[in-house]
Amino acid sequence: MLLVHTVNAAASAAEVRPLFEELQQHHTVYTFDLPGYGLSERQAVRYTIRIMTDSIKSVVQWIQSKHPGERIWGFGTSLSCEFVARCAVEDPHLFSALTLVSPTGFRGLKSYRGEPGSSRYVSWLDAILRGPGWGGFLFRQLTRPKVIRYFLERTWGSKNIDEVLWQYDVLTTRQPNAEYAPLSFLSAALFSADIHTLYDQLQLPVLVIHGTKGDFKDFRGMGMVANKANWSIQVIDGGAMVYFEKPKEFFDAIDSWTLKLAQKDQ
Repeated sequence: MLLVHTVNAAASAAEVRPLFEELQQHHTVYTFDLPGYGLSERQAVRYTIRIMTDSIKSVVQWIQSKHPGERIWGFGTSLSCEFVARCAVEDPHLFSALTLVSPTGFRGLKSYRGEPGSSRYVSWLDAILRGPGWGGFLFRQLTRPKVIRYFLERTWGSKNIDEVLWQYDVLTTRQPNAEYAPLSFLSAALFSADIHTLYDQLQLPVLVIHGTKGDFKDFRGMGMVANKANWSIQVIDGGAMVYFEKPKEFFDAIDSWTLKLAQKDQ
């Protein structure tokens, strides 16, 4: 299994810790920090959808070299679901199945069927964000400990956030060049303008799990895939990273889905 964390101002593989700890009991599990985050190299560049997608492809290919012939199950969370989906469409041999946790692209009813590989990049906003000294200043304001806690509470939909994750978020945002990937995120350069086309093109089994609380509970657009035979949708009463809050319900949903897949394969 490959777990890919979300993208935000303080993102890192720490966001998928509960998934890693549980799933490694019965599977070989890998995770990594996306470029510009966590322990990965943080270059002072504009991060793009292609950079993020290709980084996932590289990791999957490395895993394949370590486990020849083994099927790889991909997990995406929030915005990284778009990168994982792009990988699966561009190279159908990378993954055997996908689990998308609170995937982006389903908020509201707007259609995103732009040119292949296009983003929702807002150039004028990016120019402001990267103005002399402004980007670093803004990032420091957004990553003050109290502000990080505020955004985690909005992600959870409650004040009962994971304190270990909060502590790690504070540490990881203090590293050199930590602002560059988040600035690309804020300018929407990492959001796919063709994401609905990508989701439509997925042929492998896809399980979506999303919550009902916090800032990331609008999944009205899910109707576009709800009737597809290869898509399954599970809703759990919790925030966007619901596996922190409702681990039993989350992993029960995983187990039920995998059992159904196994029965179909028989």
